[in-house]
Amino acid sequence: MIRYARVRLAGCMLATAIIAAGCGGPSIPATDQRLWTEDFEIRVTSDPLPPRSQEPALYTIYVRDKKTREPIVNGQGRIYATSADRHNINNGLSYGPEVGTYHSRLMFITAGEWAMGVQFRRDSTQALQQSLDWRQMIRPATPLGAEQSK
Repeated sequence: MIRYARVRLAGCMLATAIIAAGCGGPSIPATDQRLWTEDFEIRVTSDPLPPRSQEPALYTIYVRDKKTREPIVNGQGRIYATSADRHNINNGLSYGPEVGTYHSRLMFITAGEWAMGVQFRRDSTQALQQSLDWRQMIRPATPLGAEQSK
């Protein structure tokens, strides 16, 4: 009888350990998009995340040299997006106060999934290098009057 209770207890403890290991705690959503070109490692974040349609979204782009991992200072580039109905938007990057950091604002006119990408170069003597595109979900616009009721 005691042996059966121990086996049952051990089985329950093992099942609990497996469940706990599988869960891994609360999942934390990825807050940045990591991209690479031939020479650059690029990280992109947006504020808010995910962006809302018809509201400006601030994108922060961190650029490093892929081989040396050094931040790229005073580079040039743009961020762009295309919606499912083929509406295109883009904006140039402005060098930020932090080393290797660039900023840009985009305003999406419709909600839904948009294909996005970044083009970047070290200076005007170099060719633009394009990242692979990624998908960004854009939430619907904030309903009128929702801001005043808070």
